[in-house]
Amino acid sequence: MFIYADNAATTKMSPTAVAAMTPYLAECYGNPSSLYALGQRAKDALENARETVARLIGAEPREIIFTSGGSEADNQAILSAAAEGKKNGKTHVISDAVEHHAVLHTLKKLEREGFEVTLLPVDAAGIVDPAAVEAAIREDTCLVTVMTANNEIGTIQPIEKIGEICRRRGVVFHTDAVQAVGHIPVNVGQFKCDLLSASAHKFHGPKGVGFLYAKRGVRLVNLIEGGAQERGKRAGTENVAGIVATAAALEEAVAGIDGNAKRLIPLRDRLIAGLSTIPHAALNGDPVRRLPSNVNFCFEGIEGESLLLLLDDRGICASSGSACTSGSLDPSHVLLAIGRPHGVAHGSLRLSLGEDSTEEQVEYMIRAVGEVVAYLRGFSPVWRDLVAGKTQFVL
Repeated sequence: MFIYADNAATTKMSPTAVAAMTPYLAECYGNPSSLYALGQRAKDALENARETVARLIGAEPREIIFTSGGSEADNQAILSAAAEGKKNGKTHVISDAVEHHAVLHTLKKLEREGFEVTLLPVDAAGIVDPAAVEAAIREDTCLVTVMTANNEIGTIQPIEKIGEICRRRGVVFHTDAVQAVGHIPVNVGQFKCDLLSASAHKFHGPKGVGFLYAKRGVRLVNLIEGGAQERGKRAGTENVAGIVATAAALEEAVAGIDGNAKRLIPLRDRLIAGLSTIPHAALNGDPVRRLPSNVNFCFEGIEGESLLLLLDDRGICASSGSACTSGSLDPSHVLLAIGRPHGVAHGSLRLSLGEDSTEEQVEYMIRAVGEVVAYLRGFSPVWRDLVAGKTQFVL
Protein backbone atom coordinates (compact mmCIF):
# COMPACT_ATOMS: atom_id res chain seq x y z
CA MET A 1 0.00 0.00 0.00
CA PHE A 2 1.26 3.49 -0.86
CA ILE A 3 0.15 6.29 1.47
CA TYR A 4 1.08 9.92 1.07
CA ALA A 5 0.79 11.46 4.53
CA ASP A 6 3.03 14.51 4.18
CA ASN A 7 0.56 17.06 2.83
CA ALA A 8 1.88 19.70 5.24
CA ALA A 9 5.17 19.57 3.33
CA THR A 10 3.59 19.75 -0.10
CA THR A 11 0.45 18.64 -1.91
CA LYS A 12 0.03 17.20 -5.37
CA MET A 13 -1.47 19.57 -7.90
CA SER A 14 -5.18 19.14 -8.39
CA PRO A 15 -6.44 18.25 -11.88
CA THR A 16 -8.34 21.55 -11.83
CA ALA A 17 -5.11 23.50 -11.26
CA VAL A 18 -3.25 21.52 -13.93
CA ALA A 19 -6.04 22.14 -16.45
CA ALA A 20 -6.07 25.86 -15.64
CA MET A 21 -2.29 26.09 -15.96
CA THR A 22 -1.72 24.18 -19.20
CA PRO A 23 -2.94 26.76 -21.76
CA TYR A 24 -0.55 29.36 -20.35
CA LEU A 25 2.44 27.09 -20.82
CA ALA A 26 2.06 26.29 -24.49
CA GLU A 27 -0.63 28.50 -26.02
CA CYS A 28 -1.12 31.83 -24.23
CA TYR A 29 2.55 32.21 -23.32
CA GLY A 30 2.87 35.96 -23.89
CA ASN A 31 4.58 38.32 -21.48
CA PRO A 32 1.81 40.15 -19.58
CA SER A 33 3.79 43.39 -19.80
CA SER A 34 3.65 43.32 -23.61
CA LEU A 35 1.18 45.45 -25.58
CA TYR A 36 0.32 42.96 -28.32
CA ALA A 37 -2.73 40.71 -28.09
CA LEU A 38 -0.95 37.58 -26.87
CA GLY A 39 0.59 39.51 -24.00
CA GLN A 40 -2.67 41.20 -23.14
CA ARG A 41 -4.44 37.84 -22.95
CA ALA A 42 -1.83 36.77 -20.42
CA LYS A 43 -2.33 40.08 -18.58
CA ASP A 44 -6.08 39.49 -18.40
CA ALA A 45 -5.51 36.00 -16.98
CA LEU A 46 -3.07 37.39 -14.42
CA GLU A 47 -5.49 40.05 -13.21
CA ASN A 48 -8.44 37.63 -13.16
CA ALA A 49 -6.36 35.35 -10.93
CA ARG A 50 -5.52 38.29 -8.66
CA GLU A 51 -9.21 39.13 -8.35
CA THR A 52 -10.03 35.51 -7.50
CA VAL A 53 -7.36 35.22 -4.82
CA ALA A 54 -8.38 38.56 -3.30
CA ARG A 55 -12.06 37.61 -3.19
CA LEU A 56 -11.33 34.27 -1.53
CA ILE A 57 -9.51 35.87 1.42
CA GLY A 58 -11.64 39.01 1.69
CA ALA A 59 -9.08 41.40 0.19
CA GLU A 60 -8.97 43.88 -2.67
CA PRO A 61 -7.15 42.84 -5.87
CA ARG A 62 -4.58 45.63 -5.52
CA GLU A 63 -3.67 44.23 -2.09
CA ILE A 64 -2.36 40.95 -3.58
CA ILE A 65 1.30 40.66 -4.61
CA PHE A 66 2.30 37.36 -6.25
CA THR A 67 5.59 35.90 -5.02
CA SER A 68 7.68 32.75 -5.41
CA GLY A 69 6.11 31.25 -2.29
CA GLY A 70 5.49 31.65 1.42
CA SER A 71 9.10 32.24 2.42
CA GLU A 72 9.48 35.19 0.07
CA ALA A 73 6.14 36.60 1.23
CA ASP A 74 7.20 36.27 4.88
CA ASN A 75 10.48 38.01 4.18
CA GLN A 76 8.90 40.89 2.29
CA ALA A 77 6.20 41.39 4.90
CA ILE A 78 8.56 41.46 7.87
CA LEU A 79 11.32 43.51 6.26
CA SER A 80 8.76 46.01 4.95
CA ALA A 81 7.16 46.57 8.35
CA ALA A 82 10.58 46.85 9.95
CA ALA A 83 11.81 49.39 7.39
CA GLU A 84 8.73 51.55 7.86
CA GLY A 85 9.03 51.28 11.64
CA LYS A 86 12.67 52.30 11.58
CA LYS A 87 11.77 55.49 9.72
CA ASN A 88 9.61 56.39 12.73
CA GLY A 89 12.11 55.33 15.36
CA LYS A 90 10.36 52.02 16.07
CA THR A 91 12.72 49.05 16.11
CA HIS A 92 10.96 46.48 18.29
CA VAL A 93 9.31 43.35 16.84
CA ILE A 94 7.17 40.76 18.62
CA SER A 95 6.84 37.14 17.51
CA ASP A 96 6.81 33.71 19.16
CA ALA A 97 9.03 30.69 19.60
CA VAL A 98 7.20 28.31 17.22
CA GLU A 99 7.26 30.30 13.99
CA HIS A 100 8.48 28.87 10.69
CA HIS A 101 12.17 29.49 10.01
CA ALA A 102 11.24 31.84 7.18
CA VAL A 103 10.04 34.15 9.95
CA LEU A 104 12.61 33.33 12.63
CA HIS A 105 15.62 33.69 10.34
CA THR A 106 14.30 37.00 9.01
CA LEU A 107 13.96 38.21 12.59
CA LYS A 108 17.57 37.18 13.22
CA LYS A 109 18.54 39.31 10.25
CA LEU A 110 16.73 42.26 11.83
CA GLU A 111 18.53 41.70 15.12
CA ARG A 112 21.85 41.93 13.31
CA GLU A 113 20.66 45.27 11.96
CA GLY A 114 19.91 46.65 15.42
CA PHE A 115 16.28 45.67 15.96
CA GLU A 116 15.12 44.16 19.24
CA VAL A 117 13.01 41.02 18.90
CA THR A 118 10.76 39.62 21.62
CA LEU A 119 9.93 35.93 21.09
CA LEU A 120 6.96 35.05 23.25
CA PRO A 121 6.70 31.58 24.78
CA VAL A 122 3.80 29.25 24.00
CA ASP A 123 1.87 26.91 26.25
CA ALA A 124 2.13 23.11 26.14
CA ALA A 125 -0.30 23.03 23.21
CA GLY A 126 1.74 25.57 21.27
CA ILE A 127 -0.68 28.47 21.69
CA VAL A 128 0.38 32.10 22.02
CA ASP A 129 -1.47 34.00 24.76
CA PRO A 130 -3.04 37.16 23.31
CA ALA A 131 -2.64 38.84 26.70
CA ALA A 132 1.11 38.21 26.47
CA VAL A 133 1.15 39.86 23.05
CA GLU A 134 -0.55 42.96 24.44
CA ALA A 135 1.75 43.09 27.43
CA ALA A 136 4.81 42.92 25.16
CA ILE A 137 3.74 45.84 22.94
CA ARG A 138 5.80 48.97 23.56
CA GLU A 139 5.90 52.48 22.20
CA ASP A 140 8.63 51.41 19.78
CA THR A 141 6.93 48.21 18.59
CA CYS A 142 6.64 48.26 14.80
CA LEU A 143 5.41 44.73 14.09
CA VAL A 144 3.75 41.67 15.57
CA THR A 145 4.08 38.47 13.51
CA VAL A 146 2.26 35.30 14.62
CA MET A 147 1.48 32.37 12.34
CA THR A 148 -2.13 31.31 11.78
CA ALA A 149 -1.51 27.58 12.13
CA ASN A 150 1.69 25.76 13.01
CA ASN A 151 3.34 23.78 10.24
CA GLU A 152 4.64 21.06 12.56
CA ILE A 153 2.06 20.46 15.28
CA GLY A 154 -1.01 21.92 13.57
CA THR A 155 -2.07 24.20 16.43
CA ILE A 156 -4.31 27.08 15.32
CA GLN A 157 -3.50 30.39 16.98
CA PRO A 158 -6.09 32.91 18.31
CA ILE A 159 -5.36 35.15 15.33
CA GLU A 160 -8.52 37.24 15.52
CA LYS A 161 -7.83 38.21 19.14
CA ILE A 162 -4.21 39.06 18.38
CA GLY A 163 -5.26 41.05 15.33
CA GLU A 164 -7.78 43.00 17.38
CA ILE A 165 -5.10 43.89 19.94
CA CYS A 166 -2.68 45.04 17.26
CA ARG A 167 -5.34 47.09 15.47
CA ARG A 168 -6.35 48.77 18.73
CA ARG A 169 -2.73 49.51 19.67
CA GLY A 170 -1.78 50.75 16.20
CA VAL A 171 0.83 48.06 15.53
CA VAL A 172 1.26 46.36 12.14
CA PHE A 173 0.21 42.71 12.29
CA HIS A 174 1.53 39.98 9.97
CA THR A 175 0.46 36.35 9.94
CA ASP A 176 2.14 33.48 8.13
CA ALA A 177 -0.97 31.65 6.90
CA VAL A 178 0.86 29.16 4.69
CA GLN A 179 -0.60 26.12 6.46
CA ALA A 180 -4.03 27.66 6.89
CA VAL A 181 -5.07 29.09 3.53
CA GLY A 182 -7.28 26.60 1.70
CA HIS A 183 -7.66 24.40 4.79
CA ILE A 184 -9.49 26.55 7.32
CA PRO A 185 -11.47 29.76 6.75
CA VAL A 186 -9.11 32.71 6.24
CA ASN A 187 -10.43 36.26 5.96
CA VAL A 188 -8.09 39.20 6.31
CA GLY A 189 -10.88 41.43 7.57
CA GLN A 190 -11.79 39.04 10.36
CA PHE A 191 -8.12 38.46 11.18
CA LYS A 192 -7.54 42.23 11.29
CA CYS A 193 -4.13 41.60 9.78
CA ASP A 194 -2.14 44.07 7.73
CA LEU A 195 0.04 41.47 6.03
CA LEU A 196 -0.56 37.77 5.27
CA SER A 197 1.58 35.15 3.53
CA ALA A 198 0.46 32.08 1.56
CA SER A 199 1.96 29.41 -0.68
CA ALA A 200 0.18 27.61 -3.54
CA HIS A 201 1.74 24.18 -3.15
CA LYS A 202 0.15 23.79 0.26
CA PHE A 203 -3.37 23.80 -1.24
CA HIS A 204 -2.84 21.72 -4.41
CA GLY A 205 -1.39 24.51 -6.52
CA PRO A 206 2.08 24.55 -8.10
CA LYS A 207 5.39 24.95 -6.31
CA GLY A 208 7.22 28.22 -6.74
CA VAL A 209 4.14 30.44 -6.45
CA GLY A 210 2.68 32.25 -3.46
CA PHE A 211 1.21 35.57 -2.54
CA LEU A 212 1.48 38.36 -0.04
CA TYR A 213 -1.58 40.27 1.11
CA ALA A 214 -0.62 43.83 2.01
CA LYS A 215 -3.44 45.99 3.31
CA ARG A 216 -3.96 49.20 1.41
CA GLY A 217 -1.69 51.84 2.91
CA VAL A 218 1.01 49.39 4.02
CA ARG A 219 4.27 50.27 2.33
CA LEU A 220 6.35 47.43 0.93
CA VAL A 221 10.09 47.34 0.33
CA ASN A 222 11.37 45.49 -2.71
CA LEU A 223 13.31 42.28 -2.30
CA ILE A 224 13.85 42.08 -6.07
CA GLU A 225 14.67 45.18 -8.11
CA GLY A 226 14.11 45.47 -11.83
CA GLY A 227 10.89 46.01 -13.72
CA ALA A 228 7.58 47.47 -12.67
CA GLN A 229 5.68 44.22 -12.24
CA GLU A 230 3.34 43.73 -9.28
CA ARG A 231 2.83 47.49 -8.90
CA GLY A 232 6.59 47.90 -8.79
CA LYS A 233 6.89 45.78 -5.63
CA ARG A 234 8.15 42.50 -7.10
CA ALA A 235 10.24 42.77 -10.27
CA GLY A 236 10.40 39.96 -12.81
CA THR A 237 8.09 38.62 -15.50
CA GLU A 238 5.11 37.09 -13.72
CA ASN A 239 4.67 33.33 -13.66
CA VAL A 240 1.28 33.56 -15.37
CA ALA A 241 0.72 29.81 -15.66
CA GLY A 242 1.56 29.25 -12.00
CA ILE A 243 -0.52 32.19 -10.85
CA VAL A 244 -3.56 31.06 -12.86
CA ALA A 245 -3.18 27.57 -11.37
CA THR A 246 -2.87 29.09 -7.89
CA ALA A 247 -6.19 30.89 -8.24
CA ALA A 248 -7.90 27.75 -9.59
CA ALA A 249 -6.50 25.59 -6.78
CA LEU A 250 -7.45 28.09 -4.10
CA GLU A 251 -10.98 28.48 -5.41
CA GLU A 252 -11.41 24.70 -5.36
CA ALA A 253 -9.85 24.38 -1.91
CA VAL A 254 -11.98 27.14 -0.35
CA ALA A 255 -15.14 25.66 -1.84
CA GLY A 256 -14.26 22.32 -0.25
CA ILE A 257 -13.13 23.52 3.18
CA ASP A 258 -16.25 22.49 5.09
CA GLY A 259 -16.63 19.15 3.32
CA ASN A 260 -12.96 18.26 3.72
CA ALA A 261 -12.96 19.19 7.40
CA LYS A 262 -16.06 17.07 7.98
CA ARG A 263 -14.34 14.10 6.37
CA LEU A 264 -10.78 14.62 7.63
CA ILE A 265 -11.40 15.40 11.30
CA PRO A 266 -12.81 11.93 12.09
CA LEU A 267 -9.86 10.34 10.24
CA ARG A 268 -7.43 12.59 12.11
CA ASP A 269 -9.01 11.78 15.46
CA ARG A 270 -9.03 8.05 14.74
CA LEU A 271 -5.34 8.23 13.87
CA ILE A 272 -4.64 10.15 17.08
CA ALA A 273 -6.61 7.61 19.13
CA GLY A 274 -4.81 4.69 17.51
CA LEU A 275 -1.31 6.09 17.98
CA SER A 276 -2.15 7.06 21.56
CA THR A 277 -2.36 3.34 22.43
CA ILE A 278 1.38 2.98 21.79
CA PRO A 279 3.12 2.99 25.19
CA HIS A 280 5.04 6.14 26.06
CA ALA A 281 3.72 8.14 23.13
CA ALA A 282 2.23 11.63 23.25
CA LEU A 283 0.32 13.89 20.88
CA ASN A 284 1.95 17.23 20.17
CA GLY A 285 -0.25 20.30 19.79
CA ASP A 286 -3.77 21.12 20.86
CA PRO A 287 -6.09 18.08 20.51
CA VAL A 288 -9.01 20.20 19.29
CA ARG A 289 -7.68 23.56 18.14
CA ARG A 290 -5.64 22.03 15.33
CA LEU A 291 -5.70 21.72 11.56
CA PRO A 292 -8.11 19.03 10.30
CA SER A 293 -5.26 17.12 8.66
CA ASN A 294 -2.45 17.29 11.22
CA VAL A 295 -1.25 14.50 13.53
CA ASN A 296 2.08 14.91 15.33
CA PHE A 297 3.44 12.47 17.94
CA CYS A 298 6.55 11.88 20.01
CA PHE A 299 7.62 8.31 20.79
CA GLU A 300 10.05 7.88 23.62
CA GLY A 301 13.18 5.81 23.09
CA ILE A 302 13.53 6.04 19.31
CA GLU A 303 14.97 8.31 16.63
CA GLY A 304 12.55 9.95 14.22
CA GLU A 305 14.83 9.49 11.21
CA SER A 306 14.86 5.69 11.60
CA LEU A 307 11.09 5.72 12.03
CA LEU A 308 10.64 7.66 8.78
CA LEU A 309 12.90 5.34 6.79
CA LEU A 310 11.16 2.20 8.01
CA LEU A 311 7.73 3.70 7.35
CA ASP A 312 8.91 4.53 3.86
CA ASP A 313 9.74 0.83 3.40
CA ARG A 314 6.09 0.17 4.21
CA GLY A 315 4.89 2.69 1.65
CA ILE A 316 4.14 5.58 4.03
CA CYS A 317 5.43 9.07 3.22
CA ALA A 318 5.71 11.04 6.46
CA SER A 319 8.01 13.56 8.12
CA SER A 320 9.42 14.51 11.49
CA GLY A 321 8.50 18.18 11.17
CA SER A 322 9.04 20.99 8.73
CA ALA A 323 10.35 19.99 5.31
CA CYS A 324 12.59 23.06 5.46
CA THR A 325 14.59 21.53 8.33
CA SER A 326 14.33 17.83 7.51
CA GLY A 327 18.06 17.68 6.76
CA SER A 328 18.95 18.97 10.22
CA LEU A 329 20.07 16.70 13.07
CA ASP A 330 18.76 19.15 15.64
CA PRO A 331 15.39 18.45 17.27
CA SER A 332 12.43 20.58 16.30
CA HIS A 333 12.47 24.05 17.83
CA VAL A 334 8.66 23.79 17.98
CA LEU A 335 8.73 20.65 20.12
CA LEU A 336 11.36 22.13 22.42
CA ALA A 337 9.21 25.26 22.78
CA ILE A 338 6.19 23.26 23.94
CA GLY A 339 8.30 21.56 26.59
CA ARG A 340 9.39 18.28 25.01
CA PRO A 341 12.85 17.28 26.28
CA HIS A 342 15.65 17.14 23.74
CA GLY A 343 15.76 13.32 23.58
CA VAL A 344 11.99 12.96 23.26
CA ALA A 345 11.79 15.64 20.57
CA HIS A 346 14.13 13.55 18.42
CA GLY A 347 11.51 10.80 18.26
CA SER A 348 8.79 12.77 16.51
CA LEU A 349 6.49 11.91 13.63
CA ARG A 350 4.18 14.15 11.61
CA LEU A 351 1.41 12.60 9.54
CA SER A 352 -0.62 15.10 7.54
CA LEU A 353 -3.68 13.76 5.78
CA GLY A 354 -5.21 14.93 2.52
CA GLU A 355 -8.26 14.66 0.33
CA ASP A 356 -7.19 11.17 -0.81
CA SER A 357 -6.81 9.77 2.73
CA THR A 358 -9.09 6.87 3.64
CA GLU A 359 -10.13 4.89 6.71
CA GLU A 360 -8.19 1.91 5.37
CA GLN A 361 -5.04 4.01 5.13
CA VAL A 362 -5.48 5.32 8.66
CA GLU A 363 -5.82 1.80 10.08
CA TYR A 364 -2.77 0.71 8.12
CA MET A 365 -0.73 3.63 9.48
CA ILE A 366 -1.78 2.85 13.06
CA ARG A 367 -0.58 -0.73 12.68
CA ALA A 368 2.60 0.18 10.82
CA VAL A 369 3.69 2.90 13.23
CA GLY A 370 3.04 0.64 16.23
CA GLU A 371 5.06 -2.19 14.73
CA VAL A 372 7.95 0.02 13.65
CA VAL A 373 8.15 1.79 17.03
CA ALA A 374 8.22 -1.60 18.81
CA TYR A 375 10.90 -2.86 16.40
CA LEU A 376 13.12 0.19 16.92
CA ARG A 377 12.74 0.03 20.67
CA GLY A 378 13.84 -3.60 20.53
CA PHE A 379 17.46 -2.66 19.92
CA SER A 380 17.54 0.89 21.33
CA PRO A 381 19.98 1.33 24.25
CA VAL A 382 17.97 4.37 25.32
CA TRP A 383 14.82 2.22 25.55
CA ARG A 384 16.69 -0.52 27.44
CA ASP A 385 17.83 2.00 30.04
CA LEU A 386 14.28 3.33 30.39
CA VAL A 387 12.80 -0.14 30.86
CA ALA A 388 15.56 -1.09 33.30
CA GLY A 389 14.87 2.02 35.36
CA LYS A 390 18.31 3.49 34.78
CA THR A 391 16.60 6.58 33.38
CA GLN A 392 13.12 7.85 33.95
CA PHE A 393 10.31 7.85 31.42
CA VAL A 394 9.07 11.28 30.42
CA LEU A 395 6.00 10.30 28.39
